[in-house]
Amino acid sequence: MRTIMVLNAKGGSGKSTIATNLASAYASRGRITTLIDYDPQGSSMYWMNTRPDDVSKINGIAAYPSNKPVTRSWQLHLPQNTERVIVDTPAGLSGLDLVDQLRGTHTIVIPVLSSYLDTHVTADFIRDLYLTAKVRPENTRICIICNRVKSNTLAFKALKRFLDSLDIPLIGQLRETQNYVKASDSGLGVHELKVHAHANDKDIEDWNKTVSYTH
Repeated sequence: MRTIMVLNAKGGSGKSTIATNLASAYASRGRITTLIDYDPQGSSMYWMNTRPDDVSKINGIAAYPSNKPVTRSWQLHLPQNTERVIVDTPAGLSGLDLVDQLRGTHTIVIPVLSSYLDTHVTADFIRDLYLTAKVRPENTRICIICNRVKSNTLAFKALKRFLDSLDIPLIGQLRETQNYVKASDSGLGVHELKVHAHANDKDIEDWNKTVSYTH
C-alpha cells in the first residue's frame, strides 16, 4: 500500500481537484483505491457522492468529524487489500498537526497556482516540510503540480524560475480548462469525461505523466 498526500498550507490551490483526479486515475488502472478527505469543506466526499455507478469504484472516507480533534482512526477502516490511499488535506496545516498528517506518507504532491502570492507561500511551506516536519527525500518523495496553468503569463514564468531553483520534480502542468469543472460536477476524473473527440487529449496526457511518477 502506498499513501499519496495532496498538501499545501494555502487554500485554493486545487488540492481536491488533484486528489479526486489521482484517485480516479488509479482506480481506472485497476488499483484498489481509497480517497480520504480531511478538509472540513468536504469537496472530495461531495465528489464521491456524485460519482456514477458505472465507473471504477473508489472507497471514500470522511475524516473530518465536527468538533473533534483530527485523528488517524480512518486507518482502522481501510478496505482490505487497499493499494493506493489518496489523502485530501485542509489548508493551514502546520506544526504538530502537519507532522501527524505526514506519518506513513510515501509521496507528497504539492499543487501550486501560478501567482506571485502562491509562489511565496509555497516556498515557506516547503521550508516547513524540511525544517518542522523533518521530511527527508530518501523516505518521502516530494513533487509539485502546477495547477490552472496559463503558460504565457509573467506569473507562470516567475513560478517556473522558482521551481527550477528547487531540487523537487515538477510532475505536471495542468491547464486551465472547463473539463475539470465538468469532471468535478459529475464525480469523474478528467480522463473519464465523455467529450468531443480529442477535446481532453492534453488533459489525459498530463495525468498519465503524473500517475507514472506517483505510482
